Amino acid sequence: MTIIKDLVPKVQLIQISEEYTDQRLDNFLFTLLKGVPKSRIYRSVRTGEVRVNKGRVDAKYRLLAGDIVRIPPLRTADREETSFVANDLRVYLQNSVLFEDDGFLVINKPAGFAVHGGSGVSSGIIEGLRIIRPDAHFLELVHRLDKDTSGCLLIAKKRSALRALHVLFREDLINKSYLALLQGQWHEKHKIVNAPLLKFVNQGGERRVVVNKQGKDAETAFRRVKLFSESTLVEAFPKTGRTHQIRVHALSMGHPIVGDERYGNDDMNKLFSIKGYKRMFLHAANLAFKHPVSGEELTFIAPLPDQLTKLLHNER
Repeated sequence: MTIIKDLVPKVQLIQISEEYTDQRLDNFLFTLLKGVPKSRIYRSVRTGEVRVNKGRVDAKYRLLAGDIVRIPPLRTADREETSFVANDLRVYLQNSVLFEDDGFLVINKPAGFAVHGGSGVSSGIIEGLRIIRPDAHFLELVHRLDKDTSGCLLIAKKRSALRALHVLFREDLINKSYLALLQGQWHEKHKIVNAPLLKFVNQGGERRVVVNKQGKDAETAFRRVKLFSESTLVEAFPKTGRTHQIRVHALSMGHPIVGDERYGNDDMNKLFSIKGYKRMFLHAANLAFKHPVSGEELTFIAPLPDQLTKLLHNER
C-alpha cells in the first residue's frame, strides 16, 4: 500500500498493493481508519467522499492491485463512540473455536450477533475476536452469516489465507450445509430450488430479498430429515451464496423457517414462540473443503445449540 499524498487529516490517495488484493473496501477502511465510527465510514462511501479510481463504488467492492483509493478527512470517534463488545460475547468467543491453524480459524457463531459492526450495529463477532486477541495482526471474515443464524464461520488470520479461501468460495470448492426447521409439513423428500433473488430496501428502510427474474441466479438443495406434526426439519445445501438465500427459497416453497421474523408467518411464529422458539431455526452445521496449503480434506461440524436440540425433542 502506497500513500501518494500523506496530508492527514486532509485528503489521502492510497495505491493498493498486491497484499490487499480482493479485500472488501469497507474492511480495508475499518483497518486503515481505526477510531473512525463505522457509520461515518459507510456514509462517506455511500456519498462518494471515498472513491476508487475517481469513481463511486459500493462498500462491498473488492480491491485490486493498483487501485487508487481516495480517503477524505475523517474525524476519529469520541471515547463513547468506540466499539463495545458485550462481556457474554467475549466469553462465548473464547470457547467457540472449532479449528485453528496459522492461516485461519473456524468458530461456532452464536445466534443474535452480527458478524461485524455497521448499519446501526456498534460491534459484532469480528470486533469481539479482535478485542480478545489483541496480539493478532490480522483477523478478517472470509464469509458471512445472518445475525440470527448460528454455526460454522470462517475467519482468516493471514491475508494470503483470506485470498486462498476466497478462491475456494468463488470456484464452488467449499461445501456448506445448514439445518433448518420449516413451518408446516413439507412432504417432499428432496428438492432443488433454482430461483433468482433480487435485493431491495422497502419504505421502512428494511433490506429484503424476493424471488424475481431480474435478480441474481441462486440455487439451494433441500433434503427432508424429519417430519413433525407442525414443522419439518431439513438440510439445506446452498450452491450459491446470495443474501437471505435459504430463507427466501424456503419461503418460495411455501414453508418459511420457524422464527424468521422477516420472511416467516407471524401467526405461526407466535405459536412456535409459545413452545420456546425465541430465535430463527437456521444453523450452519457443516463446512468441508481442502486445506488451501496442505490439500488435506477438512470437515468442520458445529453442534446444534442445546436450546434448539431440546426444542426438537419436544416436537411430535
